[in-house]
Amino acid sequence: MKLRFAPSPTGFLHVGNARLAIANALYARRHGGCFQLRIDDTDTDRSREEFVKAIQEDIRWMGITWDETFRQTERLNQYARAIESLKASGRLYPCFESPEELAKKRELQIRQRRLPVYDRTMLKMTEEQRARAEANGKVPYWRFKLSDTTIHWHDMLMGDCHVKLPLVSDPVLVRADGTILYALASVVDDLETGITHIIRGEDHVTNTGIQLDIAQALGAQSSPFSFAHIPLLLDTDGSKFSKRFDSYALRKLRDDGIEAKALVSYLARLGSSDDPVLLPFEQQADHYELSHISRSAARFDMQQLLSLNHKLLAQLPYEAVANRLPKGSTKEFWLAVRNNLDLLSEARLWYTIITQDILLPVQEGEESFLQEAAALLPQEPWDTTTWKTWITALREQTGRHGKSLFHPIRLALTGEEQGPELRDLLPLIGRKRTLARLIPTPS
Repeated sequence: MKLRFAPSPTGFLHVGNARLAIANALYARRHGGCFQLRIDDTDTDRSREEFVKAIQEDIRWMGITWDETFRQTERLNQYARAIESLKASGRLYPCFESPEELAKKRELQIRQRRLPVYDRTMLKMTEEQRARAEANGKVPYWRFKLSDTTIHWHDMLMGDCHVKLPLVSDPVLVRADGTILYALASVVDDLETGITHIIRGEDHVTNTGIQLDIAQALGAQSSPFSFAHIPLLLDTDGSKFSKRFDSYALRKLRDDGIEAKALVSYLARLGSSDDPVLLPFEQQADHYELSHISRSAARFDMQQLLSLNHKLLAQLPYEAVANRLPKGSTKEFWLAVRNNLDLLSEARLWYTIITQDILLPVQEGEESFLQEAAALLPQEPWDTTTWKTWITALREQTGRHGKSLFHPIRLALTGEEQGPELRDLLPLIGRKRTLARLIPTPS
C-alpha cells in the first residue's frame, strides 16, 4: 500500500491541505503502508522555493514523516514519454483556438441551451490545415480525447461513483509552451511510483473519472487505484470555507499558538462519528478509521479547535514550552497561567501583567475598599498561601464576600475581568507592584 500527499508550492499550507495530508498519512501508518510527499511544481510561474520549504516544515511540525519524496520537475522526461505515447495512439490532439474563441463557443452553447462541452472541432483538422496554422505562427496546445463511455469505481467513502465522460470537455494536458498540466503529470506519477490509494477532496470526483481514462490510455488496468473522496469543509454557518483558507494557514495558526497535536487531533476526527482525542500522531494512526467519516460536508469550528488547544496547553509541562514563552518566564509563571490559555501566544499578556506597568480601569466608589486592602497586605516573602491569608482578613474587616470582595481586587491587580487564580498570580506580581496598583499614584 502506498499513499501520497501532493501539494503545489504556490502558497502556504492551510487547514484544508492539512486535513488531506493527515488523512493520507494516518491511513498509510494505520495499514503499514508507505507515505509519499510529492511536490507538484510544474507550474513554474507560480511555484516558489520558499513555499517548498514551508510545506516541508509544516508537515514535519504536524508530526508527519514521509518515506519518499520528489518534485515533479525532476520527472519531465517521464512526462515527455507519456505525451509521445498518447500522441502516437491518437488520444492527444493539437488545438489552436484562442481563449476568446473558446469563450464565444461556450456562450453560444449556453444561449442555445446546450451543454457547454468542447466540440472537438480540432479533431477535424487536416495535416494541411495544421501546417498552415503553424506557418502563421500559431502554436498548438494539446487536449486528451476522452473515451465515449462512463467511468465507474467504488469509492471507499462515497460508495459507487461514476463520471459520464461524454458530458465532460476533453481536458488540456499540455500547454502551448510545452508545460504539462496536473491531470497528466499526476497520473504518470501515481502509476510509475506505485500509488495504490488516493484520498482527496470530493471536488476531484470529475477529475477522478478523467484520470482513470488517462491511466487506461497509458496502459493501466481498469482500476489501478482505490479512491476516497472526503467531503469539503464548511464554515460554522454552513457556507463554503475555501475563500477563508488563507486566514487559516498552518504557519499563522502555529504563530498564534495552536499546538500541532491539537490541530492533528481535531482534523483527524473532523466530519467523523468520533470525538477528537489528544494523542501523538502515531497513536492517532492506531485509531484512525476512514469509514467513520460522514458523506456530509464537515464544519470547521475554530472554537472547537481552541477548546482542544486549551485542554492540551493545560496539560503541558513547563519544559515543553519554555523556549516559546516570553524571555524571563519561570516554571511558576507557566503553572499559574496555563489553565487559562486558548493559545500559547496569550501567555505574553499575562507575563506583561505580572512584570510591567499596565493601564488599569477606574473603579469609581471602590477607592476606600482598595485602600483597606492595601493596609492589610501581608509582608513578604509571599507564596501561594498569601492570597488566602490576605483575602480572609479583608473579608472579616469589610464584611464583603463573593463578587463584591474578589472582583475589585482582580481588576485592580490585573485589569482583567477573568484570569488565572489570584493565589498563583499574587506572588509573581509582588508586594511593591500590588501596592502600586491598589493605590495608584495620581498622574
